[in-house]
Amino acid sequence: MTAVRAPLTRRSLLLGLAGGFAFAAHRVTVGGPTVAGSEPLPIGPSGILPETPPLSPVPPSVATVQARYAGAVPHEWGLAVTGTRTRLALPDRRLALTFDACGGHGGTAVDADLLGLLERERLPATLFLNGRWIDANPTLAVRLAGNPLIELGNHGTHHLPLSVTGRSAYGIAGTRSVAEVIDEVLVNHRRLQEITGVAPRWFRPGTAHCDEVAAAIVRDLGEEVVGFTVNGDSGATMPAAKVRGALTSAAPGSIVIAHMNRPAGDTAEGLAAALPALREQGHEFVTLSGAGALA
Repeated sequence: MTAVRAPLTRRSLLLGLAGGFAFAAHRVTVGGPTVAGSEPLPIGPSGILPETPPLSPVPPSVATVQARYAGAVPHEWGLAVTGTRTRLALPDRRLALTFDACGGHGGTAVDADLLGLLERERLPATLFLNGRWIDANPTLAVRLAGNPLIELGNHGTHHLPLSVTGRSAYGIAGTRSVAEVIDEVLVNHRRLQEITGVAPRWFRPGTAHCDEVAAAIVRDLGEEVVGFTVNGDSGATMPAAKVRGALTSAAPGSIVIAHMNRPAGDTAEGLAAALPALREQGHEFVTLSGAGALA
């Protein structure tokens, strides 16, 4: 069994990151997937989007994206709408651990125990950082970007559900237009690109909710919407035993969602307790980009 070490303070975590991540990060620049061409996307009389066009390495301009989706009417809303990636395409025994840092009131803290565990156990993971969390933890965001086992994803500028009609989730009002969707994605996209030196590849909306039109807009802007297969900590509210149970029951190819901004939660303890069983089952941990492809 893997022993759970004494909790790290935030200060000791930052000092450790400063010393431990001195080696250069291995980054792969990936051209963002997007709709080919520059003409507005044709939308049927009912407002339904056509089948997903082929990918192109060059994202269109913001003005083109706004024109392309003007008048588009969404017909889906939730955690796994069309255009959302929810599992790995080549599962084998792979698992993708993803952790959200949501920011905002009560959400800008750092789970130092969790980040310390990832570092000690050398666990690859994708961290979805919200713009507000980055504002509160700019130095740590830079340190995380320098860890070759860590990939940074986009968790939005204001942590809003992604909608073109103002849909809400868990009492949080979503974006209300194509323009607001673009701002929610692109402002933090540029911030992360400044931090890491490469454009972020993956986007997770605030609350993980979106509609299919918003998901298509994200794709046009060069990212892919990522949901999840396994809810690993229910917003860091699960006790350690339930976190362990959720993780050890994950099927190969699962994308696990959990949180790294709630130090009072039991996410770190649950993950530490699950690791021996997961390794015994033969699971390999990967970042989303390291998984090869998502489905």
